[in-house]
Order: sequence, then structure tokens, then C-alpha cells
Amino acid sequence: MADRHPGTTHLLRYFEYDHLPAHLAWFSAPFHGLAHEMVDHLPDGPELTAGLRKLLEAKDCMVRAALDLPKES
Repeated sequence: MADRHPGTTHLLRYFEYDHLPAHLAWFSAPFHGLAHEMVDHLPDGPELTAGLRKLLEAKDCMVRAALDLPKES
């Protein structure tokens, strides 16, 4: 990733999910994969940055929605 724009690499770090509990990581992991796939196949630029930001917003919404799931006993 050293050859990528700093804005791109900066956003990718927010897609990490190892720090999350397993029940939340499950919802976050697909966004991590998709973000990295897009960076692997698209050039740096304002549209990639905007897309990553919107994907990050969607990921955050899904993880927050998962916080409302009933606790398993």
C-alpha cells in the first residue's frame, strides 16, 4: 500500500475489525473485503475516496444495528 495515496490508506484502516467482538466482526468483515477489493482494482482519486467514505458509513451503520440484536443466552 506504500504506492497508494495517503487518503486511500488512511481510510482503509477504519475497515479493520480484529478489535471487535466476534458477533460484531461478522458484520464488519465483508466491508473490509470489499474496501480492499475496490482499492486493488480502482485508481486513487476523489471518487474512490468518496466511495470508501460511503462504504465506511454503511459499515458503521450495520455494526451499530448489530448492537441492537438480542443477546444469545
